[in-house]
Amino acid sequence: MFDKLTSRLASAVDALRGRGRLTEDNINDTLRQVRMALLEADVALPVVKTFIAAVKDRALGATVQQSLTPGQVFIKILHEELVRAMGEPGQGLNLRAQPPVVVLLAGLQGAGKTTTAAKLARHLMETQKKRVALVSVDVYRPAAIVQLARLAEQIGAQHIPSSADEAPLAIATRALAEARRSLVDVLIVDTAGRLHVDGEMMAEVAAIDRAVSAHEKLFVVDSMAGQDALNAARAFNEALALTGVILTKADGDARGGAALSVREVTGKPILFPGVGEKVEALEPFHPERLASRILGMGDVVSLVEQVQASVDQEKAAKLAQKLTKGKGFDFNDLREQLQQLQAMGGVGALMDKLPTRLQSAAAGMPNPFGDREAVRKIAIINSMTGKERARPDLIDSSRKRRIAAGSGVQVQDVNRLLKEFQQMQKVMKQFSKGGMKGMLRRLGGRLPPGLGQ
Repeated sequence: MFDKLTSRLASAVDALRGRGRLTEDNINDTLRQVRMALLEADVALPVVKTFIAAVKDRALGATVQQSLTPGQVFIKILHEELVRAMGEPGQGLNLRAQPPVVVLLAGLQGAGKTTTAAKLARHLMETQKKRVALVSVDVYRPAAIVQLARLAEQIGAQHIPSSADEAPLAIATRALAEARRSLVDVLIVDTAGRLHVDGEMMAEVAAIDRAVSAHEKLFVVDSMAGQDALNAARAFNEALALTGVILTKADGDARGGAALSVREVTGKPILFPGVGEKVEALEPFHPERLASRILGMGDVVSLVEQVQASVDQEKAAKLAQKLTKGKGFDFNDLREQLQQLQAMGGVGALMDKLPTRLQSAAAGMPNPFGDREAVRKIAIINSMTGKERARPDLIDSSRKRRIAAGSGVQVQDVNRLLKEFQQMQKVMKQFSKGGMKGMLRRLGGRLPPGLGQ
């Protein structure tokens, strides 16, 4: 995420290494690089000018504090100004209104409104126990209606049918009436997008807004979009009086322009970033965490929260208890771990939240549990019989051929998994002999002072 911007900002700060004081000369040189990095990331020019002026004003003459280098002082200032530019932490939706509360999603075509509608519905159902209904008024793209119906079924939300033969305004009015009859708490309306802003689209979405008295009007914007998205944000804000923004595709190699500019351009808060294609991939917006990731510091807090939310604590406790009792780690256990890794978005999603220096170190290491490899390994394990998963020592040459054929891989892939599994078994066996401390000692690791007592 924001790889190029992160790299450019890191290079700019490196130029301050070895300096004893932040002076106007070295500040100007560094800020020139920061300015170029932001412009290349498609941050709006007025936002860049305001940002650079604020950083320069704070950095000039800032004395290096004890144990801090000029680079660290400058990073701190950059971080605080990035947080300021992106606004307050996302407070979520304001649902304090007579139900059904109507949430209108607007934006350009391809921004991800339909998927976002489902993500938002699931978020409200999971975190606030709301009854949610979804409706699409995008009659210009029948596939969007079908997609929303499938997503609603997937997450267990109510779907109000619509068809390309109906007028968008009629669909919205009928959906609101249906939501009232069904005692729904929240109605999410997925509107049509266009490749570019035009008067017809704005008139249509404004009419729908008036018809359903939308309580929340959210602009959905692609994080990788550039100036066109910001121009669209202005236009939609004028037509709808937006109440918030949702960033999509924030897990991609985004340039970051939308994330850093949309708050300044619209004056509306960023509520959620979408961080993947799955319906679970929506999280509250934390500007300080995103600023840390942009500056290469990682986002360990979000990583811990993600693990806590995704890992089945009961199953993890059972596995730990099983190991401490000396019972072997088998393929059922490995499959469970791989599936939980997938539920967290895979290795890539976890790596994205680590500091850049750790990502760089891990990049040169072999990864037997990459996202594609995890899928392949689960397929191989699923091709085993129950006895084979519980007793891997039963797997001989003929069984290997059968497992390979059943999972669509080569025999050498099965052999590779068996070898990796044997190594993991050894590690788990060490864990059972004295827990984590014992395992680290046997692996030759040095415990921090105080932990080995």
